[in-house]
Amino acid sequence: MAYETIHLVVEDGVARLTFNRPDRLNSFNTVMHGEVASALDTIESDSEIRAVLLTGAGRGFCAGQDLSDRAVAPGGEAVDLGASVEKYYAPLVRRLAGMAKPVVCAVNGVAAGAGANIALACDIVIAARSAKFIQSFANIGLIPDSGGTWVLPRLIGQARALGLAMTGEPLPAEKAEQWGLIWKCVDDEALVEESLKLARKFAAGPTRGLVATKTLIRGSALKTLDEELAIEGQWMRELGYSEDYREGVNAFMEKRAPKFTGR
Repeated sequence: MAYETIHLVVEDGVARLTFNRPDRLNSFNTVMHGEVASALDTIESDSEIRAVLLTGAGRGFCAGQDLSDRAVAPGGEAVDLGASVEKYYAPLVRRLAGMAKPVVCAVNGVAAGAGANIALACDIVIAARSAKFIQSFANIGLIPDSGGTWVLPRLIGQARALGLAMTGEPLPAEKAEQWGLIWKCVDDEALVEESLKLARKFAAGPTRGLVATKTLIRGSALKTLDEELAIEGQWMRELGYSEDYREGVNAFMEKRAPKFTGR
């Protein structure tokens, strides 16, 4: 399918989804929302795709919402931003966080507003050293949407979450790594190689086990230790019957690299 605002390339079991509005710092308009949703439909329905790599074209990852797409002139009719969140951003964050495939995000520049929180909805975030994460909502009188108020305090604590959200100050990638907001900060020239290497590793990995891992970790904050232990037992029982577990053990015993199939 030909897209206007994104690129989608599938290779070696990895779907590379690139936001492609570089002249607008890859900010979202309604067309881009529709195309990203369509691409995710393709990714989710294709069993040959076993990992996703999300990134942006040009000098930025994503600047969030393109305000010119729904600009409100002084004295003009007000826009229902809640409807936009409910129709576009919340479903996108849910899909990325809950996708039954590992999702790697390569942040290649500015990730601002909803763009920052869309990145944080992915399973593993790798950022170029020059990248910055900006909760820019306070600058226009809004709150961090796209899961921002949920994910920030869980990743970096309330004090830092409030500081980022209320000041709108940019957080450099290196400090984001130090704070635990992201997995890794790498030199700019290494970003593509490092993120692709990781996505390919996941694409060749035990998909069911990886997805179970992300599911349990993402849901653990809402459960007691006893509840989590019970769920772990259920998953271990199910995964113990999988072909990938059998292959992993055989490969270990035979001192060779495993060949996982995702089954």
